Amino acid sequence: MFNLAIDSKLRGCDLVSLRVRDVTHGNQVLSRAMVVQRKTQRPVQFELTEPTRTAVAAWIAKAALRSEDFLFPSHLHDSPHVSTRQYARIVEHWVVAAGLDPSAYGTHSMRRTKATLIYKRTKNLRAVQLLLGHSKFESTVRYLGIEVDDALEISEQIEI
Repeated sequence: MFNLAIDSKLRGCDLVSLRVRDVTHGNQVLSRAMVVQRKTQRPVQFELTEPTRTAVAAWIAKAALRSEDFLFPSHLHDSPHVSTRQYARIVEHWVVAAGLDPSAYGTHSMRRTKATLIYKRTKNLRAVQLLLGHSKFESTVRYLGIEVDDALEISEQIEI
């Protein structure tokens, strides 16, 4: 779950509602997947790194999941998959186990991590915008916490 959260850059609600078929083809975990985001109804594509593919394949085998199953099924009878609240609790446990302050990190940190790294390495706001599925450039700028003037200057330097 941790690796997939980082790689996919999905919101918690989209991560917990993934089905096995969203990230696999037959018995093979895909290197690239696409899902439609619940909030925006826009498709977003993401890469699954080798460690993530290995972890997901191991999880699917261990949990004996089928293609139509939710990737993170709930143990509760009334819920088909792990809730966003339960996901938040899981992330909090990870944060505490890593010796970090749980008030400073949460589920949205998982979404923001890779997007921030991509931006820092490439300065390509358009790429980050596409990866996050943002419809507005300004949303990506706010999301990354960069100044608008800096963002505009960088975007003028990048040829499309």
